[in-house]
Amino acid sequence: MTEQETQRRAVHILSADVARKIAAGEVVDRPAALVRELVDNAIDAGARTIEVQLEGGGARRTEVIDDGIGMTREDLALCWLPHATSKVESLEDLLAAETLGFRGEALAAITAVARVEILTSTDGREALQLSVGPGGFDRATETVERYIQQARRVRGTTVRVLGLFDAVPARKKFLKRDGAEALLCRQVFIDKAMAFPNRTFRLVQEGNLKLFLPPVASYRERFIQTQCTEEEKPFVYEVFAKGEGFSVSMVIGGPELYRRDRRQQFVFANGRRIQDFGLLQALEYGLQGAFPNGTHPLGALFITIDPALADFNIHPAKREVRFKDPGAIHGTISKNLRQFMHNLLVRTSSLAYSDQDLEKAESDNSFGSAAADDFATGLGGSTHIQPELGGSGFSGAAASGSQNSSSSLNFLAKPLESSRLAMEALLESPPAYRELPRQADAQPGELVRGADMVHAAASASKQGALFVGRLFGLFLIAESKGRLYIIDQHAAHERILYNRLSTHPVPQQELLIPIVFETDAESTDRFLTAHQKQLAQLGIVLETETAGQWSITALPAGWKKGDQETVQDILALEQAGETFSDRWLATMACHMAIKDGDYVDDITAQALIDAALELPVPRCPHGRPIWTVIDREELLKAVRRIE
Repeated sequence: MTEQETQRRAVHILSADVARKIAAGEVVDRPAALVRELVDNAIDAGARTIEVQLEGGGARRTEVIDDGIGMTREDLALCWLPHATSKVESLEDLLAAETLGFRGEALAAITAVARVEILTSTDGREALQLSVGPGGFDRATETVERYIQQARRVRGTTVRVLGLFDAVPARKKFLKRDGAEALLCRQVFIDKAMAFPNRTFRLVQEGNLKLFLPPVASYRERFIQTQCTEEEKPFVYEVFAKGEGFSVSMVIGGPELYRRDRRQQFVFANGRRIQDFGLLQALEYGLQGAFPNGTHPLGALFITIDPALADFNIHPAKREVRFKDPGAIHGTISKNLRQFMHNLLVRTSSLAYSDQDLEKAESDNSFGSAAADDFATGLGGSTHIQPELGGSGFSGAAASGSQNSSSSLNFLAKPLESSRLAMEALLESPPAYRELPRQADAQPGELVRGADMVHAAASASKQGALFVGRLFGLFLIAESKGRLYIIDQHAAHERILYNRLSTHPVPQQELLIPIVFETDAESTDRFLTAHQKQLAQLGIVLETETAGQWSITALPAGWKKGDQETVQDILALEQAGETFSDRWLATMACHMAIKDGDYVDDITAQALIDAALELPVPRCPHGRPIWTVIDREELLKAVRRIE
């Protein structure tokens, strides 16, 4: 366009038809938006059964059928006009809206870009049908009665949308193929079903029933219906928590169900799926340390909040919410998930013990009951666990005051004395990375038997685990009561060191020559400044004179990484958010632990095995399992000694 042509263009008012079609694009951009808006209306109408039918990816036909309260003739005459709604009367109502829809935009936007047929009945005896085409409300000044006809239908409403964007070819050419659009519609359908588990949802595509979701009693059950296989069902849990003006139901998968991406993480607020990175971050923070690096948990957060504490009117499609106190919600989620996962991992570790161990633990006076009670009530009076009964080892909800699992968990309350001594010895004295003395090297009169030393060390172990040998320079093999344990020597030592570092002051070592580095962002400077004192408690002493320039004057004693790697490790703590202390202690423990390929003598190996099998949380700080177990029956089946 030339400058002269630009100057000749005058300002003018768009026609009502063009303006409405442009505005409609903010609400309806593809068939999935039709599903979102129409299902919202069905839910607001109190429907118990909702069916979505799709043809041509939803662009040719999207139909939503419900058994809600229906509409009267007066409602039907107005519902498709701009800003027509039954859900708010004033601005004050808008700020406290408890329905999914409230603006009166959906049907008006849809009728601007597609043909719409609405069939409705309030009692099942008399039904009415309205048919309007794209831009049909331009004729709203005419008698609306001419568009309404008598029909037949049971109680409820059917909204049929035909030929989406047929009248707006410029928009239609940007739609994806039918299959891709249908997948987007399916995801929106699942989102709605997850948020309302007590209702029936059906999805029909090209005349074929694709999804049938009958009503269930909990978010957990609906999550399993839509996201998990039957085999994964026992490893899904539901955790409840409360805060000031809000409550949260958190459905999460255990460490067995890790994923390579975050596609199966969801956040819902008052029934709407929203995009909130901060709350997804709270989910990840709460479960940190239970999932191996590079993997993610699957789960969903269902937040119920007082409408006065949240603004849902900041996004055209209501995908975002502004919370009055997002920090309180974030903290409640991460804190309760962290406590739950710790207790779950502690409970999982009990599977390493035999029934005889449990019976002995229950009658052993050396065990305190406080920690066992903490497991039963550790999630607080407002938090409960709802696992699959019988599937995961839990027998019921671990709720406030519950004593169901206390007796079987008493053995976890305190480490055994032998375990404590073995752990202390392993921490205080570095492992002996050397070959055992051979028989030929023994002094006259000295009898060296590695097996004798191993048996002697094993006699002090509660597990009675016998060190069998080493595998691939990575694993220690142990036998105990008909089970074969394969123990990751690095992961085990890393967890032991991490536990020690978490409960003891970190000794500092001043540097003769400070490590000087520069930061790239003001956010990094703010992070380092805000946490300077806490970093010093972790052994990292930082000083700064000018913005963006820092020097490290002290590091944890024994730190051996190079300058560049050290700076990278410290700067990476910013990404860990509120869990940066745990991240640093995990880094230290990993740095100090036995490495893959290091040779560990038999006595140290036995002490490491004893300590590893008695750890309350059998995972390294980065989430990897410390050991795996194969029982005698599995081995016999593997070699066909039994069938």
